[in-house]
Amino acid sequence: MKSQKPIISTPSFDIFKAASATELLLPYIGTLRAGFPSPADDFSGERIDLNRLCIRHPEATYFAKAKGTSMNKDFEEDDLLVIDASLDYSNNYIAMIFLDGDFTIKRIRKTRNKCYLESSNKDYPDIEITEDSKNLIFGIVTWSFRKHT
Repeated sequence: MKSQKPIISTPSFDIFKAASATELLLPYIGTLRAGFPSPADDFSGERIDLNRLCIRHPEATYFAKAKGTSMNKDFEEDDLLVIDASLDYSNNYIAMIFLDGDFTIKRIRKTRNKCYLESSNKDYPDIEITEDSKNLIFGIVTWSFRKHT
């Protein structure tokens, strides 16, 4: 993605269009235990295509890098997010939202008669969505990737 230019650049996000036209089959070694490995575990020999796995609707899929601290229990700075704009929102989904002139990510929390946009960092207040709200749910975060080294 370094050579690709963002389609939208804001203080919170650089947003890129997904390009899934090519197939890239990578070795898939199966499930990894976080404890002691079993000598009986063999590599499966399967291959996996991350485009096919992560992008269900290529024409409506975007990538963005997380910035800021409002969702710091869910995402760290520069985590890569996969956003599907064709999905409907539901309770507890994390959504990319156009809010007050900028894009942000928040968890959708529905109660009996109300809907809120919630940060995972409690230093940020919940935002109630009303009929008069001028917020647009752009898409749903379906995957996130974190660089570890």
